[in-house]
Formats: sequence, C-alpha cells, structure tokens
Amino acid sequence: MQPRPNQRLSSQAMAFVLAGGRGSRLKELTDKRAKPAVYFGGKTRIIDFALSNALNSGIRKMAIATQYKAHSLIRHMQRGWGFFRAERNEYLDILPASQRVDETKWYLGTADAVTQNIDIVDSYDVKYVIILAGDHIYKMDYEIMLRQHAESGADVTIGCLTVPRKEASAFGVMDIDATGRVTAFLEKPKDPPGMPGDPDSTLASMGIYVFDWAFLRDLLIRDAEDANSSHDFGHDLIPDIVRNGKAMAHRFSESCVRSGLEEEPYWRDVGTIDAFWQANIDLTDFIPKLDLYDNTWPIWTYAEIVPPAKFIHDEDGRRGSAISSLVSGDCIVSGSEVRNSLLFTGVRAHSWSALEYAVVLPYVQVNRKAELKNCVIDRGVIIPEGLVVGEDPAEDAKWFRRTEGGVVLITQEMLDRRAAALG
Repeated sequence: MQPRPNQRLSSQAMAFVLAGGRGSRLKELTDKRAKPAVYFGGKTRIIDFALSNALNSGIRKMAIATQYKAHSLIRHMQRGWGFFRAERNEYLDILPASQRVDETKWYLGTADAVTQNIDIVDSYDVKYVIILAGDHIYKMDYEIMLRQHAESGADVTIGCLTVPRKEASAFGVMDIDATGRVTAFLEKPKDPPGMPGDPDSTLASMGIYVFDWAFLRDLLIRDAEDANSSHDFGHDLIPDIVRNGKAMAHRFSESCVRSGLEEEPYWRDVGTIDAFWQANIDLTDFIPKLDLYDNTWPIWTYAEIVPPAKFIHDEDGRRGSAISSLVSGDCIVSGSEVRNSLLFTGVRAHSWSALEYAVVLPYVQVNRKAELKNCVIDRGVIIPEGLVVGEDPAEDAKWFRRTEGGVVLITQEMLDRRAAALG
C-alpha cells in the first residue's frame, strides 16, 4: 500500500487482537467464557477497550484470534461489532483456532496465532500491524504509537507502562538507553533495571507491539521453522529483535487518552478476582480514575435494547435507592438499598435487601432480605432470600470462593451446592 500525503498511519494499519486466553486467575468467572469476554463496567466486555481504542484511533481493519471457550466472545462480536462494511474498506475478522495449517495444531502461542493467519493478514494489504492483548482496561490513541514507530525506523515498537521499580518483578520489563531503544527484555526479573533519569521506575511491557507487516511476516515464517521456539511474542520474537534488531519503547503516558477528570494514565490488568472487583468498584468513586463518560473517546459495545432502570418503594427500611453506584438499563431496585456498587443489565434487587461494594453481573436476582457486601456475583445467579455474604469470612469461605483480599465470588453452582448441603 502506497501512503498518500498527510494520510493517517492508522489507515494503513490493522489491529490483530489476541483473545484466546482463559484467564485462569479469574477462576469460575472464566469457566464458561474467555477472559476478554468477561463483563466490565456495567455494560461492556473487557475486549471492547482494545477494539474501541483501535476504532477511535482510525483503524478500520481488525482481526480477533480466539481459542478458549470462544462462543460468548464471538456472539458479542457479531452483535456489537457487526457495523464494519467491506465496501468502505472496513473489515473485522474473527479467527478461531481451526486447524487451518495442520489438523493437529491449534494456536501454539501468541506468535503462532498470527502465523497461522498470514494469508488473511496479507489480504488486508496493510503496511503496519498492531498486536494487541484483548484483556486489559485502558484508553490509548494508537496513531501516536504508529507515528513514533514510523519516525524511529524501529523493527518493533513496544508499548510500555512506567511502574515503580519495586513492583516491576511481576512484568516483562525493558532496559532502555537514553534514546528509548530497548537494550534488554527481561521476563519478571528479581532486580528490575531503573530508567535513564529515573532510577526508581522501570518500563513494563503492555503486550502491545507495532511492526511493519513485511518485517513481521518474515520473522513469523522463520520462527515457525524453529523447533526450539515456543512461538510467543514475549518469550521468543521480542527478545530476538532486541538482540539482533532495533526495538524501541513507547511510553503509555504519551498516547494515553484522558479527559479533564483523569489525573494519571490508567491501565489495569483485571486478571484476578480482587483486581476485577477493585477496577469495577473504582468506577463508583466521585471522580473515578477511569472516565467512561468521555464522549470524545467512546467505549463501543453491544448496546442492548432495554428499558431504563427503575427504583420503587419509598418507606422506611424499604426504599429503592442507589448511592455512589452505577445502575444499568433494565435494572429494578425494588425496596433495596444499593451503595458503592455496580449493577449490570437486568439485575433485580428485591425488598429489604442490601448491596454494598458489590459487582453484580447481568440478570442476577437478589431476593428479599439478602445482604451482600464485598462480592462479585456471576451472570444469571439467583441469590436466595436472607443470604448474608461479607460478614463472616469463615462462613463465606465454606460455600463460596473468598480471595486473599476478602472479596467473595458467587456463582449459581456454588449456591446449588450450598442448598443441597443445607437440605
């Protein structure tokens, strides 16, 4: 593709989203769905953030590689992201692991997921490919990262977070020189390197990579022939480029999209129950760290056609109310008190019940006199009358999954086992 003068680089790029992972640290939340398909923020799914960033950045060609329990993710793509039109040179392809290359091979690693679809990427006729993880919460203008990549002449540009050095051992981290060139890529080092001019901070990989497609295509073919490779970007391809090519770091702070309310760059890996609960509850703050109300950078999703939320009953002890909470459409708060909580679509909270610091996924029924605190409730769960969660840690742990942070995950299977045991 030959660029036109003043053409945005995003029009010459495609986003390849890696969305095949289970996210096993989310425990039962990913028993039926892949991590990118997990609900977040009242009406969206986690993958909507990466896709919305691409769309808002001007990218109109996207591919989503799926593998683990992909049905709900694919269904969400079909319902919420079906507005791309080929006649406008827009494409969104869903690429399930389908033994296209070999009848015995699923996707062997993140790089192999791209390798098995080289012919499809070729058909897009793009100059740049942005590799994205489909399981993080953030707002980012990829056009800025693309421009840095093109101007620096890098083989790969790596999206990086600035994190305190003492916390960086959980990440793949970059050692860089004064120009921003990556001199070493270290996977979860015990003693992370500092940054030039800032020895107390280090750069951690976001799992976002920009390549020229011609370069990446050749690299993938060579990697596929290497029997010793795990065919993974972070473990194999990126370290190889750092050693033998030119890898440049791109700081998230330079391309993070912020409204006037967000004080610092926001990025979260909601990969544990505690992190998932906290990131959702953070949205109920008076001034949240992530502004979902910024219409200049909308988070696109499947917009269900549902009636507005409804609050009924107005008597002492039985007043439908929600304080410092997010309440989605089709919710009915019927004589229930909701505080510092997030209710997804279709929740029913019945009389004399109370919810506090609760993340309630779609179509949950909270029956009368239930008291729920510091919890995550999976989709479609029916909370029995009078259930109390969040008061007695030992009782909670007996029936439900209670995390080290004190958050209780409730699924219907757990409630069924409890009901059977109690007779």
